[in-house]
Amino acid sequence: MRPLALGKAFTLLEPGPAVLVTTNDGKQNNVMTITWTMVMGFSAEFAITTGPWNYSYDALRSSRECVIAIPTIDMLDTIVGIGTCSGEDTDKFRTFGLTALPGRHVGAPLVKECLANIECRVTDIVERHSIVVLEGVAAYYDDARKEKRMLHAVGDGTFIADGRRFDRREMMRSKLPPGL
Repeated sequence: MRPLALGKAFTLLEPGPAVLVTTNDGKQNNVMTITWTMVMGFSAEFAITTGPWNYSYDALRSSRECVIAIPTIDMLDTIVGIGTCSGEDTDKFRTFGLTALPGRHVGAPLVKECLANIECRVTDIVERHSIVVLEGVAAYYDDARKEKRMLHAVGDGTFIADGRRFDRREMMRSKLPPGL
């Protein structure tokens, strides 16, 4: 093995799914791209990394709710575009042709064009690490959508797409929660 610069070590672990996080500040919807996400066990608890450098952060802190929308590979340019402009001066839903659907439990919108959406409430903000802990309150999945492959950001401007699935459910049955 060859040495890898420690400053690049995060690219080995970052490839979680690239997601869109929507907020509403009481006046308008906004959406940001987040590539640092974490599942916190088998319950519907998640964490994202964001902070005051993102325009949506104030709305997230004040409303204490958001939607995690999961895009697919056909939305790559939209994901990157959303992540490289600010909601402070751009209506991202209009600019990127996204359809905002009303949430049933939160004021932040679902994104119709995404494969799945999870309505969430903020349960904790760990300022020291810029971590926002979320509790899912409802989830939606678009079975009719043909494209189902998700994108994973490597952190260096490149992405990896999901590919073939390997089913080992029976082998792992004793470790999986009921219903999976």
